[in-house]
Amino acid sequence: MRPTDLIKARRTAEAAVADMADGPLKVAAFETILSRLLDRPLGVTPEALVPTPARTGGKRSVTTGRILSLRDDGFFSQPRSLGEVKAALAERGWHYPQENLGTPLTRLVQKKFLRRAQVANGGKKLWKYSLY
Repeated sequence: MRPTDLIKARRTAEAAVADMADGPLKVAAFETILSRLLDRPLGVTPEALVPTPARTGGKRSVTTGRILSLRDDGFFSQPRSLGEVKAALAERGWHYPQENLGTPLTRLVQKKFLRRAQVANGGKKLWKYSLY
């Protein structure tokens, strides 16, 4: 990454949190946005990755954005269980109780960002989430 790209990403992240009150939430939001901007695919502008209500169809939670980053990285190319989603988020440093992931995943299914299918696993039925 060129230094000019890094500066542009930092400025974009700063602008995204400029209206927030100073404190740990602002710092966490800045870190999350900057991380996402630095991990973006080549050719995608930093501004395109900052969520806005016009682009998202409303308010998007941080959890939903993080799940979508898994989708964008191809994680859901294979059907994944809730436990696998939790583990993948934890590998990136984002730790959630499993019960806090069901609602964001269901909303992504409802908005057709993901699909889900119920599968049998050792006599037990569970949902698996995927792109297809």
